[in-house]
Amino acid sequence: MRLRFLAAACVTISFLLTSCASLPRVPYTKAEASDALPMGIQKVRLWADLEPEDGQSVDASFKPALARNEHFSYLALSGGGSDGAYGAGILNGWTESGLRPKFNVVSGVSTGALIAPFAFLGPAYDQTLRAIYTDGIASTLVDSPNFTRIIFKDGLFSNQRLQELVSRYVDAPMVEAIALEHRKGRRLFIVTTNLDSQRGVVWNIGAIANSGSPYTIDLIRKVLTASASIPLVFSPVLIDAQAQGHTFQEMHVDGNVTTSFFVLPPSMLVSQTPRPTDGGDVYVLMNTTIDPSFAVVENSTLPITRTSLSTLLRSTSMNKLLATYLYTRTHHIGFHLTSIEAQYAGNSDTRPFDTDHMRRLFELGYQRGRQGHFWQTSPASPKPSILAAQ
Repeated sequence: MRLRFLAAACVTISFLLTSCASLPRVPYTKAEASDALPMGIQKVRLWADLEPEDGQSVDASFKPALARNEHFSYLALSGGGSDGAYGAGILNGWTESGLRPKFNVVSGVSTGALIAPFAFLGPAYDQTLRAIYTDGIASTLVDSPNFTRIIFKDGLFSNQRLQELVSRYVDAPMVEAIALEHRKGRRLFIVTTNLDSQRGVVWNIGAIANSGSPYTIDLIRKVLTASASIPLVFSPVLIDAQAQGHTFQEMHVDGNVTTSFFVLPPSMLVSQTPRPTDGGDVYVLMNTTIDPSFAVVENSTLPITRTSLSTLLRSTSMNKLLATYLYTRTHHIGFHLTSIEAQYAGNSDTRPFDTDHMRRLFELGYQRGRQGHFWQTSPASPKPSILAAQ
């Protein structure tokens, strides 16, 4: 993911700076963070690393409701920046194969968060996904970088264009469609990272859509924007919250900071207790490369930093995949994984959100999706035959 490399470079630059301007924020406490209601809306989020001792109960609205004899199907979409074009292609091709299920649960992180609402609402939105990643729309997100923003503001790029992209598609009809599916028992989750608490947050988008709050659309847009806002690259998103009679703003950034994809909190992944959803299938769509690749690293600060960061992210992703796989084995759930081979990922010279690169990845995903049988059955199983991007 090219933005990860860019983020690493920005981190290095920031460490070299002796002072940075910042805007003052209203302080709040850890207790208030735990009790906070975003925009006054109740029971619409949980910590992504929820532990029993948190005292935070899982509201029934987070649990999918299955019809009798209905097959359970969960789609988890990872981060990956412009490589989200691969996931968009997979979904388009999968629809054509006639084998794409109607998912009971869809979760999204970072670029996966931008894909998730369309994947959740179904094939009617396939062409919209194609356009976002292949028509040059996404490339506008990183026009006109301003390095002085790193010093005097909060990111190399303003997230205004990202906000505009989200607002363009997340409108009242889409939100009502999400609310309708939520009432049917389906669930849509988006992950952000709360920097103040240094924890991931799982947002129940359907519950927000169904809340009846006048701030519903605004909050959903903020959550989607935050999940894709890479620190130091895009500005963080400040979300209004209230707790114990106190009003403040939480700082949220890219969900990929805390997890590359989301199925369940780690404490549940290692649990041996049977769940109501035992059985069914989990599909993990990785919009990134998970296999190590060899290249001699230049002996200078930025190449070392960006390669170290990409190695860390790849390692943590593989650990999460293995934990998820073991959980599915324990609970008799089908495990299905797809990711991008290293030879198809961009290189360090590729411009972030380069349209030609996204078109190639979309085509790779599309052709693979049309096959219908393109999944690995474990993180260590052989990959399907490689299809050249057209």
